[in-house]
Amino acid sequence: MSNLISAVSWVRRGVAEQHPSKYVLDDKELERVSTLARIELEDAKLELERAHEAAKGMGKGAEGDEGDDVVDDDGNDDWGKESEDKDDAMDVDGEPNTQPKNDPDDLSAYKLDEYDDDTHSSNPGPFSNIKGLTYYKDNEEDPYITLKDDPEDEREELEVYPTDNLLVVAKTEDEISQLEIYVYDESQDNLYTHHDLMLPNFPLCLEWLDFPPAPISTPSHATPKANELRQMGNYIAVGTIDPEIEIWSLDVVDPMYPDSILGRPDKTAAHIPVPLGTGKKKKKKTKHRAASSAYHVGAVLSLSWNKSHRNMLASASADRTVKLWDLSRDPTISGDGGGAIRSFDDVHKDTVQSVQWNDKEPTVLLTGSYDRTVRTFDSRAPGAGIGAVVGSDVEALRWDPWEAHGFYVSLENGLVLNFDARTLPSNLNDPSPARFTLSAHDGAASALDVNPHIRGCIVTGGADKMVKVWNVIDAEDDGGKRSVSLVTSRDLGVGKVFSTVFSPDDPLTLAAGGSKAKLQLWDVGANFGARKAFGAKLKAAGKALRERNEAENRGGVIGVVSDDEESDGGDNDD
Repeated sequence: MSNLISAVSWVRRGVAEQHPSKYVLDDKELERVSTLARIELEDAKLELERAHEAAKGMGKGAEGDEGDDVVDDDGNDDWGKESEDKDDAMDVDGEPNTQPKNDPDDLSAYKLDEYDDDTHSSNPGPFSNIKGLTYYKDNEEDPYITLKDDPEDEREELEVYPTDNLLVVAKTEDEISQLEIYVYDESQDNLYTHHDLMLPNFPLCLEWLDFPPAPISTPSHATPKANELRQMGNYIAVGTIDPEIEIWSLDVVDPMYPDSILGRPDKTAAHIPVPLGTGKKKKKKTKHRAASSAYHVGAVLSLSWNKSHRNMLASASADRTVKLWDLSRDPTISGDGGGAIRSFDDVHKDTVQSVQWNDKEPTVLLTGSYDRTVRTFDSRAPGAGIGAVVGSDVEALRWDPWEAHGFYVSLENGLVLNFDARTLPSNLNDPSPARFTLSAHDGAASALDVNPHIRGCIVTGGADKMVKVWNVIDAEDDGGKRSVSLVTSRDLGVGKVFSTVFSPDDPLTLAAGGSKAKLQLWDVGANFGARKAFGAKLKAAGKALRERNEAENRGGVIGVVSDDEESDGGDNDD
């Protein structure tokens, strides 16, 4: 598996906790994790006991005579009784000393007869034969440690200011997948890693949300309606190659397990792939798993959180379905009480690559698929949906935040299309011309975003390693046609571009990641052409171009400074 960044997500300023909390693995957390993972706690304890017994037997007969000779540094074999047997043998076979005093072989002065008494105390332990050793419960009590742990230093190191943005990056490196959380201080053009979260499998998509997912089932003695006090939060939903959705809190440092998992079946319905064919000729593909209305059976490729109905999350999957999830429901309940609340199984005939809610019409969904179609429909009446044939596999799609009926679609053949949903037919056999077609990239146009601050500003990224910013100009006096011009383009050094996202706070800052597992920020406003193209639109939107400092000397590119190399945004190497 190659090193890459598959997705990037921004967190707007002022959302993150200023002082994130540290993860605590106590009995209550273990109980929560075991329930959320659908693991019986007693079974887990039994496995731990078995592992402990196996550890005790290590080195005894497994590797011949050498295994039996393994002892601790203090001369005792704490893993078995063999050393005790040897000690007993020494006591029984010992003979009184009959050597003359002048005999050079006389060792009585060393009192070897009392050796066993010194080493076998009433409270044996790994260091029981070390005299004068003092233990301290922490570094504060140890007088030999002069550099004490300062909780204030750690608190300041983890502090997130209200003027900081967070960026969440889905990264896979050296076959290890994780979420890396970065802090971006715009005033200083400073980007640094804050903490990271380990993931069990390859991440494919991210979606930020502020709705706290429902806690797992609580005992009857728990405080009723405790979740009513949790109205807002800072969470990231992660879709992976596993058919499940993990939701993590970004205000907890070094957590070991997510806050919620959507779409995990019980133990009797585990996700087990079924191979194709049984003859001599082996096939790499697997059969399509039996579809389920309660959970996905294929990789989760796209997520979209509903900003109006905050408890709703939509997901698109390789299993050809789109599902709706209610975040206020306990995800560990089996049967009718758990799982997805709605499954759209007949919208597409192939992998559903992308899904997005319409912010202007909160019940309307937009989906794109490898069946080379896009569909938009009301989630309450999916049968009355409309759509268009786009001629190539869909890579990404976005509603236009500046008009309720317009949306953009990027395709595998490098094209970007713009549609007006009001003109789309309900029958896909009917023609559905786009308002305009843009030949954006040589190769797949794998990344797409629409600027929420500047009307008509879009960014695309492609397999040609280029990130391009476009200006869409309305021409109402010319039959409603639109003109599109390339404002600026750049190879940011991230390899093939898989994700480009505009900042939720600064109008001309975007983040990009790709096949080189490298995150780069681009302050497009450092480019004179961009300032000229969008200056009037920024002024009309009540925005102002911020003053540029040294980032302008680097072409506006801001990267993470590592220990062995300085970030140089001017490098356009492959």
